[in-house]
Amino acid sequence: METIMINVTIDGVNVDVPKGSTILQAAQIANVDIPTLCWIKDLDPDASCRICLVEIEGMPKLFAACSTPIADGNVIYTKTDRVIAARKAMLELMLSNHTTDCFSCQKNGDCKLQDLCYEYGVERTPYVGAKRNDPIDDSNEFFTYDANQCILCRRCVRTCHALHGVGAISATERGFSAKVSTPFGALLGESDCVSCGNCVSVCPVGALLPKQPEKFRSWEVKKVKTTCTYCGVGCQQNLLVKDGKIVGSEPLYGPANKGLMCVKGKFGYSFVNHEDRLKTPLIKKDGKFVEATWDEAIALIASKINAIKAESGADALAGLSSARCSNEDNYIFQKMMRAAIGTNNVDHCARLCHASTVSGLATSFGSGAMTNSIPEAADQDVVFVTGSNTTETHPVIGSFIRQAKRKGAKIIVAEPREIPLCREADIFLKIKPGTNVALFDGMMNYIISEGLQDQAYIDARTENYEELVEVIKPYTPEAVAEICGVDAEDIKAAARLYAEADKAGIYYAMGVTQHSTGTEGVMATANLALLCGKIGKYGCGVNPLRGQNNVQGSCDMGCLPTDFPAYQKVFNPDVVAKFEAAWGVKLSGEKGLTVTRMLDAIDEGKVRGLYIMGENPMMSDPDTKHVRHALEKCEFLVVQDIFMTQTAELADVVLPGATFAEKDGTFTNTERRVQRIRKAIEPIGQSRADFEIINDVMAAIGYKNNFKTASELFDEMASVTPSYAGMDYARLEGDGLQWPCPTKDHPGTPIMHVEKFTRGERAIFKPAPYRPAAEQPDSEYPLILTTGRILYHYHTSTMTGRVEGLMNISGHAYVEINPSDAAEKGIVDGGKVTVTSRRGTVTVEAHVTDVVSEGVIFMPFHFADGPANLLTNTVIDPIASIPELKVCAAKIEKA
Repeated sequence: METIMINVTIDGVNVDVPKGSTILQAAQIANVDIPTLCWIKDLDPDASCRICLVEIEGMPKLFAACSTPIADGNVIYTKTDRVIAARKAMLELMLSNHTTDCFSCQKNGDCKLQDLCYEYGVERTPYVGAKRNDPIDDSNEFFTYDANQCILCRRCVRTCHALHGVGAISATERGFSAKVSTPFGALLGESDCVSCGNCVSVCPVGALLPKQPEKFRSWEVKKVKTTCTYCGVGCQQNLLVKDGKIVGSEPLYGPANKGLMCVKGKFGYSFVNHEDRLKTPLIKKDGKFVEATWDEAIALIASKINAIKAESGADALAGLSSARCSNEDNYIFQKMMRAAIGTNNVDHCARLCHASTVSGLATSFGSGAMTNSIPEAADQDVVFVTGSNTTETHPVIGSFIRQAKRKGAKIIVAEPREIPLCREADIFLKIKPGTNVALFDGMMNYIISEGLQDQAYIDARTENYEELVEVIKPYTPEAVAEICGVDAEDIKAAARLYAEADKAGIYYAMGVTQHSTGTEGVMATANLALLCGKIGKYGCGVNPLRGQNNVQGSCDMGCLPTDFPAYQKVFNPDVVAKFEAAWGVKLSGEKGLTVTRMLDAIDEGKVRGLYIMGENPMMSDPDTKHVRHALEKCEFLVVQDIFMTQTAELADVVLPGATFAEKDGTFTNTERRVQRIRKAIEPIGQSRADFEIINDVMAAIGYKNNFKTASELFDEMASVTPSYAGMDYARLEGDGLQWPCPTKDHPGTPIMHVEKFTRGERAIFKPAPYRPAAEQPDSEYPLILTTGRILYHYHTSTMTGRVEGLMNISGHAYVEINPSDAAEKGIVDGGKVTVTSRRGTVTVEAHVTDVVSEGVIFMPFHFADGPANLLTNTVIDPIASIPELKVCAAKIEKA
């Protein structure tokens, strides 16, 4: 629809604005400043502060600019004596119930009320009388609330309800007693608050303040724009730097986060300056680590690599890169393995989380990545979440889904646990772990039987539909209900809701991928979307949620045993020739080893040397006992990391890498958006950027690169990576770019497969029958153990485990068990229990809850004091080689 423009004049500036704009929006277009205290971008106006009052020519009263629609021909005045007098009066009223200890206030210099009082010459209030005298609430681990400083702008309340979607606080009471509070006046630390800190970020005064281990005033800090180092959302943020230390973090309005952050991104920065950081190279001598110089460490690494290669060939060496590291780090790491060493034995943790996404979606569509953009979740009619605890693992995306709910969207959740998003779900399918494929087949069966499929889309844009119809015939909703343990009517309702929606997206994570049928599960999501014509359209798509900050980028960079950068196959002679020409050396055309096969090969004596950058397989890989056995047997192990991890303890050489805050580079988020990270502080001690370390190791091995900076490295990468070819640091300075971006004038690709698929004109249906998980409960191990992440930690907790507040909230391993199963074993909430599988035993705390069903137990995999992956199964998906971390048989006993 064509936008109708109208003409207005604001303070003498004549400007055309879209019809329906408010006065404030028109002023922003005209670059005329109107002050606000309550206004929040992306929300309907609240008009509670009245600071934005303006005068409209010919009108007898003043109007709130934030909420008043502008009319064609309006003449607006924002600085008349009448307007200024009204604004001064509003400020004086605010001060009448506001403490004015500005000199001692942490917000001094960064307070909007203080700034406005200065601008309008308000030094004190004429309205003298009683003032609030409430106690300060410091029960939250990360921030304090002082109601005596509150001006009741309600920015915090509206952010919590309408943007973040939690609703932990509200404006309560009336008149003089009015204040912001939790339900029933509970302390924040005892409420539903999830400590995201978004309320703190939007508070214009000193009512909500972060707790500051390092005190600072706003003018003492340098702000450095960067990308969050935690999950795959790619939130934009400023790091606040004082005296060479990170002392704070604040969200920016980035394309993927829209000004929101989670507790980890907002408050989880203290690991950067933690005393446990590795600060110098270490070499193990006589079983003990001793400090070494960089020259000594790199010389030893090069000599060992060259010796092993000379004696046993390049394939006797292997490397693991990291989804926590930048694109630049990962590109040079795989280049070291291939060009300097001569092997394709390179892999990383995507093997353990989304390898099945890469293989599954690449088969169906031609590209193994999220099809649509993150903010579209807020505009959908139906949101289908499966295999993802979205509000905890990708909290900002969870917030967008809750925003969609507020607009009237329907939510379908298919999960083995009753996750927080179930509170908003219209349909909750509490499926048995490992039955995803059956559920998707059942939904498709019903859609076809009811004629709800998009036949025109199927005919025009897909192939192999007939096979799909045949394969899913046995999977009626009634048959699938028996397999999944849910109601057949709920399956039908979910299928109809999804099929009939105009805009419906599928969101999944490791609950779909980490199975021996993970690739089939991923392709089943693609089948469902294709069946209903929901690929290549806004507000639709298949959207895998990548767990780590750069797991998408590390795959894109070629840190896979079968793929050069941009998924160009190592077994394609033309591709090999291309990279030989670019890198100037002979390359291997043989498939390399996956991480799971690397460990077996070490045990078999086929791999003698292993170089690990930023990975911790002792915590992340299944069957930890087997992992330890292999790493201890490895002849030469190098670990490059920021802390002495459980894996680093087993190394022969440990190298101190730099964090995201100590180097330049890029991350690629889950929506394929490439964004900058920027060096905020100098590396701690003698630590160095990972790409700089690898560059020196390559030179010592005998291969010299032609780049010196991260920017130059990126340029080389882009020259051999078609999907990144149109990018460079200059183009990434703004909001970044979404690949594919093949040329310098290309705008990037927010939605994939709009006109044709990456694989060609048509996508392909790849149906599969349901196959049960490899390990089923029996009389000895009668329970199903499933694992996952929680809000307050990040994968192996290498970083979050060094953040005191996060550890205080959740710092120990536990297992969730259904009350019925607990009663049978005499287990009480908070009691110690042993959880045992065929691979090991751990002792943890019991959380008795009906979040899990009878016969199912759940453990987070973050904690070293009860490592869940000591128990998990090593059986792999035959296509993607991803382990079945989500299902194994277990038993539980009172300790």
